[in-house]
Amino acid sequence: MAVTVEQKAEIVKQYQRAQGDTGSPEVQVALLTARINDLTGHFKANAKDHHSRRGLLKMVNQRRKLLAYYKRTNLDGYRELIAKLGLRK
Repeated sequence: MAVTVEQKAEIVKQYQRAQGDTGSPEVQVALLTARINDLTGHFKANAKDHHSRRGLLKMVNQRRKLLAYYKRTNLDGYRELIAKLGLRK
């Protein structure tokens, strides 16, 4: 099941810096994390779905790049974001 419009709006509202902010690294990483977490259940049921797995890997790499950028520009915000999202065990 894909991330619904309501879920997406809630994520944007939670992580935005200012009203109407959808492009900040925090929002983008949070949205990608929601989509990635949503796909994990799909792959448990459909282990041989390699076409969707390619899309998942693209999303994971995009999130990794955004996190690297955010770490480089705002280390404290980066640490707070990964703690909120539950990344990096």
